[in-house]
Amino acid sequence: MFSRRIHVQYEQGGKRLPCPLKWLDSFSMRNFTNASIFDDTLPVADGWMEIGARVPLEALVPAAEDWFRRKGYLPEDARLVVEEM
Repeated sequence: MFSRRIHVQYEQGGKRLPCPLKWLDSFSMRNFTNASIFDDTLPVADGWMEIGARVPLEALVPAAEDWFRRKGYLPEDARLVVEEM
């Protein structure tokens, strides 16, 4: 089910930092009931998630960025950086 591993960081002031597990867990739990396309996401550690084959990165990035901003986690001058490993 979780066939892909992604590195999830945010970039702010020229530095890249791993997204805390708390952020990733919040996104995954919120989407568990509200957006079925992201049901196949599993946070595993700071900066790391495992995702299913049907999870499109081009949709995950803006959705996670939006959620992190609404929760007050991600500052306006920061951006999310997601890389599949």
